[in-house]
Amino acid sequence: MTVGDVNATTCGLVCAHHHLYSTLARQVPGPERAPRDFLDILNSVWWRLDRGLDLEMIKWSAMLGAVEALCAGTTAIIDHHESPHAIEGSLDVIAEACATVGVRVVCSYGVTDRHGPDGAARGIEENRRFLSAGGRGMVGVHAAFTCSDDTLAAAAELAEAHGVGVHIHVAEGDADAGHWARLAELATDDWLLVHGVHLPDDHGLAGTVVHNPRSNMNNAVGYARPTRFRNPVALGSDGIGADVVDDFRIAYARAREDDVTFSADTAWGWVEASRELVPEVRADVVEWSRPMGGPWDLAFTTGLTPRRVVIDGEVVLADGLPTKVDIDEIRARASEQAVRLAAAMAALD
Repeated sequence: MTVGDVNATTCGLVCAHHHLYSTLARQVPGPERAPRDFLDILNSVWWRLDRGLDLEMIKWSAMLGAVEALCAGTTAIIDHHESPHAIEGSLDVIAEACATVGVRVVCSYGVTDRHGPDGAARGIEENRRFLSAGGRGMVGVHAAFTCSDDTLAAAAELAEAHGVGVHIHVAEGDADAGHWARLAELATDDWLLVHGVHLPDDHGLAGTVVHNPRSNMNNAVGYARPTRFRNPVALGSDGIGADVVDDFRIAYARAREDDVTFSADTAWGWVEASRELVPEVRADVVEWSRPMGGPWDLAFTTGLTPRRVVIDGEVVLADGLPTKVDIDEIRARASEQAVRLAAAMAALD
């Protein structure tokens, strides 16, 4: 059943780019000084937060993110993870957390040279270890502007060896605007090119562009205008939850602001493209709180919530609540870990 049918039941949804490690961030005090630009946001918030993480924090952040995804009807998450002081085993922790909740996940570790050659090598090895053990994943790369050519080549080689794509931020902000060309000889159709705000129209990179409108607005990096690309376009959250229907509405409204002729059908096509990345979700069942129409209906309807979700034949949400875990316990444990994370961040240089 598709959204084009007036019915209260659909298949599952896919968040095509998430950072489950960021779920705790909203409970951590913000920087003392307001960041001035995108690179300042990375330095003062996200690159401090990821250095503060340990495996216990990662577990409960992923659990909370997964259960919130489930409660939004999202049955699969394509995750991009970074925790430079807790690399080894981190992808297992995320995969196990999502499995406990009952949500599908595609994992990757974001390789970077920000922490020196050893840090990059450990990131490559975590991707290799996870994939070699049979984990569902991709090879993660933070972004070309934080990686050497050798690191980018090593990530691409590892992905090819395992028959998967590379999951990488591309041309998100000014700091990364000119580095996309370094990927031209590496990118293949199974890559995820996340953001693409500053990509030229005729960039020629292979892969799916993942549009993250809410995050792009929050970071003031500009509008990607994804309709200009020949690539398939999917829809992600960049770590701001995993409510795909809500992200669809944001994508529609942002596009409409730029072009009043933009159609909600086009934005819903990005949701469908996301499903193609984890096609198993088409067998999942989501029963919603009311019958829905097509994309035009959804673009202007708020408050829609799932009542029942079946993933891989198992009922994982009933009467609006998860069946495999205690959501109140997860929220409480995540809050405890957020306090620990805030202390860890405060102790960093």
